[in-house]
Amino acid sequence: MEFNNVCVIGGSGFVGRHVVHLLSAQGMNVTVPTRNRERAKELILLPTVDVVEADVHDAAALAQLTRGMDAVINLVGVLHDARGERGFQQAHVELPRKVIAACRANGVRRLLHMSALGADASGPSKYLRTKGAAEALVRASGLDWTVFRPSVIFGREDKFLNLFAALLRFAPVVFLASPSARFQPVFVEDVARAFVRSLADPSACGKSYDLCGPRVYTLRELVALVGAITGHRRPIIGLNAPLSYLQALVLELLPGKLMTRDNYYSMKIDNVSNQPFPFGIQPAAIEAVVPAYLGNDSPRARYRAYRDRARRG
Repeated sequence: MEFNNVCVIGGSGFVGRHVVHLLSAQGMNVTVPTRNRERAKELILLPTVDVVEADVHDAAALAQLTRGMDAVINLVGVLHDARGERGFQQAHVELPRKVIAACRANGVRRLLHMSALGADASGPSKYLRTKGAAEALVRASGLDWTVFRPSVIFGREDKFLNLFAALLRFAPVVFLASPSARFQPVFVEDVARAFVRSLADPSACGKSYDLCGPRVYTLRELVALVGAITGHRRPIIGLNAPLSYLQALVLELLPGKLMTRDNYYSMKIDNVSNQPFPFGIQPAAIEAVVPAYLGNDSPRARYRAYRDRARRG
Protein backbone atom coordinates (compact mmCIF):
# COMPACT_ATOMS: atom_id res chain seq x y z
CA MET A 1 0.00 0.00 0.00
CA GLU A 2 1.19 3.52 -0.76
CA PHE A 3 1.17 6.07 2.03
CA ASN A 4 0.44 9.46 0.55
CA ASN A 5 -1.47 11.09 3.41
CA VAL A 6 -0.16 10.89 6.96
CA CYS A 7 -1.37 12.60 10.14
CA VAL A 8 1.39 13.18 12.69
CA ILE A 9 -0.02 13.82 16.15
CA GLY A 10 2.68 15.56 18.15
CA GLY A 11 4.30 16.62 14.90
CA SER A 12 5.29 20.05 16.23
CA GLY A 13 7.33 18.54 19.06
CA PHE A 14 11.02 17.66 19.34
CA VAL A 15 10.84 14.29 17.58
CA GLY A 16 7.81 15.21 15.50
CA ARG A 17 9.52 17.98 13.58
CA HIS A 18 12.21 15.56 12.40
CA VAL A 19 9.61 12.96 11.40
CA VAL A 20 7.57 15.54 9.47
CA HIS A 21 10.64 16.83 7.61
CA LEU A 22 11.51 13.29 6.48
CA LEU A 23 7.95 12.50 5.40
CA SER A 24 7.74 15.77 3.45
CA ALA A 25 11.10 15.08 1.79
CA GLN A 26 9.57 11.86 0.46
CA GLY A 27 6.69 13.80 -1.07
CA MET A 28 4.02 12.69 1.39
CA ASN A 29 1.13 14.96 2.34
CA VAL A 30 1.45 15.49 6.08
CA THR A 31 -1.17 16.92 8.43
CA VAL A 32 0.18 18.28 11.71
CA PRO A 33 -2.41 19.25 14.33
CA THR A 34 -1.28 21.74 16.96
CA ARG A 35 -2.91 24.00 19.52
CA ASN A 36 -0.68 26.87 18.40
CA ARG A 37 0.53 27.26 14.81
CA GLU A 38 3.35 29.52 16.02
CA ARG A 39 4.98 26.44 17.54
CA ALA A 40 5.20 24.89 14.08
CA LYS A 41 6.41 27.85 12.00
CA GLU A 42 9.24 25.87 10.42
CA LEU A 43 6.79 23.16 9.32
CA ILE A 44 4.37 25.63 7.73
CA LEU A 45 7.04 26.42 5.15
CA LEU A 46 7.26 22.81 3.95
CA PRO A 47 5.34 22.42 0.67
CA THR A 48 3.50 19.17 1.48
CA VAL A 49 2.72 19.94 5.13
CA ASP A 50 -0.60 21.29 6.42
CA VAL A 51 -0.39 22.65 9.96
CA VAL A 52 -3.88 22.72 11.48
CA GLU A 53 -4.92 24.33 14.74
CA ALA A 54 -6.83 21.64 16.63
CA ASP A 55 -7.20 20.01 20.03
CA VAL A 56 -6.20 16.39 19.50
CA HIS A 57 -7.81 15.45 22.82
CA ASP A 58 -11.20 16.26 21.29
CA ALA A 59 -12.64 13.09 19.75
CA ALA A 60 -14.57 14.98 17.06
CA ALA A 61 -11.44 16.89 16.05
CA LEU A 62 -9.48 13.64 15.84
CA ALA A 63 -12.14 12.08 13.65
CA GLN A 64 -11.88 15.03 11.26
CA LEU A 65 -8.08 15.02 11.26
CA THR A 66 -7.75 11.31 10.47
CA ARG A 67 -10.39 11.23 7.72
CA GLY A 68 -8.80 10.29 4.40
CA MET A 69 -5.46 9.40 5.96
CA ASP A 70 -3.40 6.38 4.96
CA ALA A 71 -1.56 6.31 8.31
CA VAL A 72 -1.46 8.00 11.70
CA ILE A 73 1.66 8.56 13.78
CA ASN A 74 1.19 9.31 17.48
CA LEU A 75 4.23 10.92 19.12
CA VAL A 76 2.55 12.63 22.07
CA GLY A 77 4.18 12.20 25.46
CA VAL A 78 4.73 14.18 28.66
CA LEU A 79 7.53 13.87 31.21
CA HIS A 80 5.70 15.44 34.16
CA ASP A 81 2.20 14.86 35.51
CA ALA A 82 1.48 18.48 36.43
CA ARG A 83 -1.65 19.09 38.47
CA GLY A 84 -4.35 20.92 36.61
CA GLU A 85 -2.68 20.23 33.25
CA ARG A 86 -2.70 17.32 30.82
CA GLY A 87 -0.94 14.59 32.70
CA PHE A 88 0.24 11.05 32.10
CA GLN A 89 -3.21 9.45 32.02
CA GLN A 90 -4.66 11.89 29.52
CA ALA A 91 -1.62 12.08 27.23
CA HIS A 92 -0.45 8.47 27.41
CA VAL A 93 -3.66 6.47 27.77
CA GLU A 94 -6.77 8.47 26.93
CA LEU A 95 -5.31 10.03 23.79
CA PRO A 96 -4.09 6.73 22.26
CA ARG A 97 -7.54 5.28 22.96
CA LYS A 98 -9.13 8.18 21.05
CA VAL A 99 -6.59 7.87 18.22
CA ILE A 100 -7.36 4.17 17.86
CA ALA A 101 -11.11 4.87 17.79
CA ALA A 102 -10.65 7.56 15.14
CA CYS A 103 -8.54 5.23 12.99
CA ARG A 104 -11.15 2.49 13.21
CA ALA A 105 -13.98 4.88 12.41
CA ASN A 106 -12.19 6.20 9.31
CA GLY A 107 -10.74 2.93 8.08
CA VAL A 108 -7.12 3.93 8.75
CA ARG A 109 -5.19 0.70 9.12
CA ARG A 110 -1.60 1.87 9.75
CA LEU A 111 -0.68 3.25 13.18
CA LEU A 112 2.80 4.08 14.46
CA HIS A 113 3.01 4.71 18.19
CA MET A 114 5.72 6.28 20.32
CA SER A 115 6.19 4.49 23.64
CA ALA A 116 9.25 4.46 25.91
CA LEU A 117 11.97 2.03 26.87
CA GLY A 118 10.90 0.28 30.07
CA ALA A 119 7.20 0.91 29.49
CA ASP A 120 5.31 -1.52 31.70
CA ALA A 121 1.80 -1.40 33.14
CA SER A 122 3.30 -2.59 36.44
CA GLY A 123 6.41 -0.39 36.27
CA PRO A 124 7.81 1.70 39.14
CA SER A 125 6.59 5.11 37.90
CA LYS A 126 3.37 6.61 36.59
CA TYR A 127 5.23 7.56 33.42
CA LEU A 128 6.22 3.96 32.67
CA ARG A 129 2.90 2.51 33.80
CA THR A 130 0.83 4.78 31.56
CA LYS A 131 3.17 4.18 28.63
CA GLY A 132 2.75 0.44 29.24
CA ALA A 133 -1.04 0.76 29.38
CA ALA A 134 -0.98 2.58 26.04
CA GLU A 135 1.07 -0.18 24.46
CA ALA A 136 -1.55 -2.71 25.55
CA LEU A 137 -4.26 -0.61 23.89
CA VAL A 138 -2.30 -0.37 20.65
CA ARG A 139 -1.57 -4.11 20.55
CA ALA A 140 -5.26 -4.92 21.09
CA SER A 141 -6.44 -2.36 18.50
CA GLY A 142 -6.69 -4.73 15.56
CA LEU A 143 -4.80 -2.16 13.45
CA ASP A 144 -1.52 -2.59 11.57
CA TRP A 145 0.49 -1.12 14.43
CA THR A 146 4.16 -0.61 15.15
CA VAL A 147 5.44 0.51 18.55
CA PHE A 148 8.75 2.27 19.17
CA ARG A 149 10.41 2.32 22.58
CA PRO A 150 13.33 4.76 22.61
CA SER A 151 15.78 5.40 25.39
CA VAL A 152 16.34 9.05 26.26
CA ILE A 153 16.54 11.05 23.01
CA PHE A 154 19.25 13.61 22.34
CA GLY A 155 19.55 16.31 19.69
CA ARG A 156 20.05 20.03 19.26
CA GLU A 157 16.81 20.99 21.03
CA ASP A 158 16.61 18.14 23.55
CA LYS A 159 15.57 18.73 27.15
CA PHE A 160 18.11 16.27 28.53
CA LEU A 161 21.71 17.10 27.64
CA ASN A 162 20.84 20.78 27.21
CA LEU A 163 19.51 20.79 30.77
CA PHE A 164 22.83 19.48 32.08
CA ALA A 165 24.70 22.04 29.98
CA ALA A 166 22.67 24.88 31.49
CA LEU A 167 23.20 23.52 34.99
CA LEU A 168 26.95 23.13 34.53
CA ARG A 169 27.26 26.66 33.21
CA PHE A 170 26.33 28.14 36.60
CA ALA A 171 26.68 25.48 39.32
CA PRO A 172 30.14 25.24 40.90
CA VAL A 173 29.31 21.71 42.13
CA VAL A 174 26.67 19.26 40.88
CA PHE A 175 24.75 17.23 43.45
CA LEU A 176 23.41 14.45 41.28
CA ALA A 177 20.43 12.23 42.09
CA SER A 178 20.57 8.60 40.94
CA PRO A 179 24.14 8.90 39.58
CA SER A 180 24.30 5.19 38.71
CA ALA A 181 21.10 5.17 36.63
CA ARG A 182 21.94 3.74 33.21
CA PHE A 183 20.84 5.13 29.85
CA GLN A 184 21.50 4.35 26.18
CA PRO A 185 20.80 7.71 24.53
CA VAL A 186 19.59 7.72 20.94
CA PHE A 187 19.90 10.49 18.33
CA VAL A 188 16.60 12.15 17.39
CA GLU A 189 17.29 11.83 13.64
CA ASP A 190 17.80 8.08 14.02
CA VAL A 191 14.47 7.80 15.83
CA ALA A 192 12.75 9.76 13.06
CA ARG A 193 14.33 7.59 10.37
CA ALA A 194 13.10 4.45 12.11
CA PHE A 195 9.54 5.76 12.13
CA VAL A 196 9.59 6.74 8.47
CA ARG A 197 11.28 3.56 7.24
CA SER A 198 8.78 1.40 9.12
CA LEU A 199 5.75 3.11 7.63
CA ALA A 200 5.51 1.14 4.38
CA ASP A 201 7.36 -1.96 5.64
CA PRO A 202 4.84 -4.82 6.04
CA SER A 203 7.28 -6.76 8.22
CA ALA A 204 7.11 -3.97 10.83
CA CYS A 205 3.39 -4.45 11.45
CA GLY A 206 2.61 -5.97 14.83
CA LYS A 207 6.14 -5.41 16.17
CA SER A 208 7.76 -3.32 18.90
CA TYR A 209 11.25 -1.89 18.47
CA ASP A 210 13.65 -0.66 21.13
CA LEU A 211 15.57 2.37 19.87
CA CYS A 212 18.94 2.88 21.57
CA GLY A 213 22.28 4.40 20.76
CA PRO A 214 25.53 2.44 20.50
CA ARG A 215 26.74 2.99 24.08
CA VAL A 216 25.44 2.73 27.65
CA TYR A 217 26.25 5.53 30.12
CA THR A 218 25.55 6.13 33.77
CA LEU A 219 23.94 9.45 34.58
CA ARG A 220 27.20 10.54 36.19
CA GLU A 221 29.10 9.73 33.00
CA LEU A 222 26.62 11.73 30.90
CA VAL A 223 26.92 14.80 33.09
CA ALA A 224 30.71 14.53 33.03
CA LEU A 225 30.66 14.16 29.25
CA VAL A 226 28.53 17.29 28.86
CA GLY A 227 30.97 19.12 31.11
CA ALA A 228 33.89 18.05 28.94
CA ILE A 229 32.12 19.02 25.71
CA THR A 230 31.04 22.46 26.95
CA GLY A 231 34.26 23.22 28.80
CA HIS A 232 32.36 23.47 32.10
CA ARG A 233 33.81 20.59 34.06
CA ARG A 234 32.45 20.52 37.60
CA PRO A 235 32.83 18.24 40.61
CA ILE A 236 29.95 15.74 40.66
CA ILE A 237 28.71 14.48 44.02
CA GLY A 238 26.42 11.50 43.65
CA LEU A 239 23.52 11.29 46.08
CA ASN A 240 22.37 8.08 47.74
CA ALA A 241 18.77 6.86 47.42
CA PRO A 242 17.23 8.84 50.33
CA LEU A 243 18.96 12.07 49.29
CA SER A 244 18.06 11.48 45.64
CA TYR A 245 14.40 11.15 46.62
CA LEU A 246 14.63 14.30 48.74
CA GLN A 247 16.21 16.27 45.88
CA ALA A 248 13.47 15.07 43.50
CA LEU A 249 10.81 16.14 46.00
CA VAL A 250 12.29 19.62 46.38
CA LEU A 251 12.77 20.13 42.63
CA GLU A 252 9.24 18.91 41.98
CA LEU A 253 7.91 21.85 43.99
CA LEU A 254 9.91 24.44 42.06
CA PRO A 255 8.84 26.11 38.78
CA GLY A 256 10.06 24.27 35.71
CA LYS A 257 10.14 20.85 37.40
CA LEU A 258 13.77 19.98 36.63
CA MET A 259 13.11 16.62 38.28
CA THR A 260 10.18 14.92 40.00
CA ARG A 261 9.71 11.92 42.25
CA ASP A 262 8.20 10.10 39.28
CA ASN A 263 11.45 10.70 37.34
CA TYR A 264 13.32 9.27 40.32
CA TYR A 265 11.14 6.15 40.29
CA SER A 266 11.65 5.75 36.53
CA MET A 267 15.42 5.79 36.98
CA LYS A 268 15.23 2.79 39.31
CA ILE A 269 15.30 0.54 36.24
CA ASP A 270 18.01 0.62 33.57
CA ASN A 271 17.01 2.45 30.40
CA VAL A 272 18.99 0.14 28.11
CA SER A 273 18.39 -2.64 25.58
CA ASN A 274 20.41 -5.27 23.76
CA GLN A 275 18.16 -5.20 20.69
CA PRO A 276 19.93 -4.14 17.46
CA PHE A 277 18.75 -0.89 15.90
CA PRO A 278 16.10 -1.74 13.27
CA PHE A 279 15.83 -1.13 9.52
CA GLY A 280 19.58 -1.23 8.88
CA ILE A 281 20.17 2.12 10.61
CA GLN A 282 23.53 2.63 12.30
CA PRO A 283 22.74 4.81 15.33
CA ALA A 284 24.93 7.84 15.90
CA ALA A 285 27.01 8.19 19.04
CA ILE A 286 26.73 11.17 21.36
CA GLU A 287 30.39 11.98 20.79
CA ALA A 288 29.79 12.30 17.03
CA VAL A 289 26.81 14.66 17.31
CA VAL A 290 26.61 16.59 20.56
CA PRO A 291 29.84 18.65 20.27
CA ALA A 292 28.36 20.32 17.17
CA TYR A 293 25.70 22.02 19.27
CA LEU A 294 26.78 21.92 22.92
CA GLY A 295 30.44 22.47 22.12
CA ASN A 296 29.64 25.94 20.78
CA ASP A 297 29.36 27.06 24.39
CA SER A 298 32.92 26.18 25.31
CA PRO A 299 35.42 28.98 26.09
CA ARG A 300 37.39 28.11 22.95
CA ALA A 301 34.26 28.25 20.79
CA ARG A 302 33.24 31.58 22.33
CA TYR A 303 36.74 32.96 21.65
CA ARG A 304 36.48 31.89 17.99
CA ALA A 305 33.06 33.57 17.75
CA TYR A 306 34.39 36.81 19.25
CA ARG A 307 37.38 36.74 16.88
CA ASP A 308 35.20 36.11 13.84
CA ARG A 309 32.85 38.95 14.77
CA ALA A 310 35.82 41.29 15.26
CA ARG A 311 37.15 40.40 11.81
CA ARG A 312 33.77 41.02 10.20
CA GLY A 313 33.57 44.40 11.95
